[in-house]
Amino acid sequence: MKLALSILTVSLLVAMAFSDDGATLAIKVDQVGYLTAATKVAVVAASAEKFTVRRASDGSIAFSGMLGGRLKNANSGDVVRLADFSALRASGTYYLEIPGVGRSWTFKIDPNVYLRAYYLVMRGFYGQRCGTAVDLSKEFPGYSHPACHLKAAYAASSGRQGEVNDPGGWHDAGDYGRYLPSSAIATGTLLWTWEMFGARLQGISLDIPESGNGVPDILNEARWNLEWMLHMQDRDGGVWHKQTSEQFARLVAPDEDALPSEIIGTGASPYKSTCASADLAAVAATAARVYQPLDPDFSNRNLNSARKAWQWAERNPKVIFRNPPGVTTGEYGDRECADERLWAAAELWRTTGEAQYHRYFIANYAHYLKSLVSPPTENWASLAPMALWRYSLAEREDRDVAAVRRIRSAMIRAANVIVMRTRKNPYRASMTAHDYVWGSNGVAANYGMQLLVTNAMAPDTAYAEAALDNLHYLLGRNTFSLSWVTQLGEHPFRHPHHRPSISHPNAAPWPGLLSGGPNANRQDPVLKTLPDLPPAKVYRDDQGSYSSNEVAINWQAMLAFLLAAQVQP
Repeated sequence: MKLALSILTVSLLVAMAFSDDGATLAIKVDQVGYLTAATKVAVVAASAEKFTVRRASDGSIAFSGMLGGRLKNANSGDVVRLADFSALRASGTYYLEIPGVGRSWTFKIDPNVYLRAYYLVMRGFYGQRCGTAVDLSKEFPGYSHPACHLKAAYAASSGRQGEVNDPGGWHDAGDYGRYLPSSAIATGTLLWTWEMFGARLQGISLDIPESGNGVPDILNEARWNLEWMLHMQDRDGGVWHKQTSEQFARLVAPDEDALPSEIIGTGASPYKSTCASADLAAVAATAARVYQPLDPDFSNRNLNSARKAWQWAERNPKVIFRNPPGVTTGEYGDRECADERLWAAAELWRTTGEAQYHRYFIANYAHYLKSLVSPPTENWASLAPMALWRYSLAEREDRDVAAVRRIRSAMIRAANVIVMRTRKNPYRASMTAHDYVWGSNGVAANYGMQLLVTNAMAPDTAYAEAALDNLHYLLGRNTFSLSWVTQLGEHPFRHPHHRPSISHPNAAPWPGLLSGGPNANRQDPVLKTLPDLPPAKVYRDDQGSYSSNEVAINWQAMLAFLLAAQVQP
């Protein structure tokens, strides 16, 4: 049996050696490209000595070099060599060629090479909108659907009855559910992207219905989901956990999903959950800051909601959500909500300066310092890093100097470890063998985000470079030579577990969506059929592989953060 699997593995590798259009998968490049002044490295899984970089326009040689020595990547099992062409700084479109091996996908070198990628990834959120007609036809004709899920009601588990005035929000992933935990990290990350990189993003139009209304489009898009989050708050301040049907929809278009959309509660008093309430408190407190100069009324509405949600969580500190009987949609369960409350305290203090929030943070933050050194992989359930990062960067005179010092020390130690690991990895990615889980591409993006946050606090070119390395991994410099963003690059993945893509007649999937990536835990029937493989290779570009090839708004937002950091004003 082992011999048969080995033969199968070899056959798969041989079949994958070349693409349909002649580019070899043995040469792995960032298919979007490289910044003009940045390090430029390709990974070559072949025996060779020399490489050339040629201009795509006429095939002329722009750069020649020698490949580095053989390196073994334990996560993938690949033996590779590195092609370093950092000295090439002329803007243009290129490909890398190796005698006897082949040519790579084309890529660009440009000082603003990631602008289109940022645009496409942010448009991915627009494509996930619920409750409204969506149309991407300016660039992608035929990618549209009528308004969906226009009717909603309270489930019995919510403690309420009747219909719901449903404002929309984003479909969470490949399904049509909407969930507070993932919405919180996604919306909160976009708002923080604006706070850190707003000067770069202010003038970028995303070609969404709100474009041109005087509000930056990243904030227009974030508001679409934030409005839904605010409507998930009950009159007493508590927040319901999710709005879904009882079971997942069939593989149909959004407007063809006839299952009742319901606000789902815990099934017993107080029906709302602590984690969801603290999540809303954190995001709404951030929104109160961000939107204040743009829309004071909306800012005040967010701040009032944040205060009420905080008060509810204080009264109900341990109400954990589990799916009530009969509900099988995503649970997004969490064993404890103290980290969500820490995030809420940090954001409310930053916005208001009020002592009650500061006291809570100072009394509880030290317990979570270890989360900075060994960050958990499921970011939507482990929000202490968000709280600690935000506190460390708060520009307030009343911050606790000793707390800031301890947090920053832990952040720097963690970043230094990540940088060293990234440099030792032949693919120049920060991933460990244990990181190849459900949503591993989100883990890679999260490493990049952590490095950029540390760089904002303690500038170091090593942090910025390692963050960019993780972006290269997501855009093609990986064992599959695959861009993990739909319709981005010459060789993107094509078969996401994403109902609009599966149900649509278009040949290619909906654009700008990030795949979950390799998952060594094999949590779907497709992955269970694969032979014994190293963790980085446990992936199939198959719509049935929901545990490796689904899309999700939480890791989509972290990719948007990484790209925004590279956009030039």
